[in-house]
Amino acid sequence: MSPSVTLRTLSRDDILLYLNDLTDILINCVEGGASVSFMLPFSRDKALAFWQRTAASVAANERILLAAVDAQQRIVGTVQLIIDQPENQPHRADVAKLLVHEDARRFGIASQLMSHLETVARDVGKNVLVLDTATGSGAETFYQRAGWQKVGEIPRYALMPAGELTATSVFYKFL
Repeated sequence: MSPSVTLRTLSRDDILLYLNDLTDILINCVEGGASVSFMLPFSRDKALAFWQRTAASVAANERILLAAVDAQQRIVGTVQLIIDQPENQPHRADVAKLLVHEDARRFGIASQLMSHLETVARDVGKNVLVLDTATGSGAETFYQRAGWQKVGEIPRYALMPAGELTATSVFYKFL
């Protein structure tokens, strides 16, 4: 059965209120092998610090954090829209950290989050979105199916959580 979710934009205070849920999702994704900037072993303290920095960035209007909240009022997925861009790129935003807890996967939550992100991006005047993801990952396939255009790959771009090198695939989408 598909979990019903509500999509919300989280404020700084919301992030701090949901800190445990957000931390659990990030840990779950990193421990599951997601290439989202962190290495194993991944501590709860490191995850908490990440979300606290994210809360400060949201408060500074540098990024927008979107969340999928389930019927039990738990956050089960998130995605970030980084809107603070250089002066010559006011029309562009970066997409980062699409995270869905493994217990909530395969129910369309990632698609719902990305669709909502596109609406929010338009609402704040953005019409070019960019992102990168580990080449060969499920995320790469997801973005291609969602209509994102792959620009290319950069070999040996980052380390996966367990330490192996991976290429990254760079994508864009016009809104």
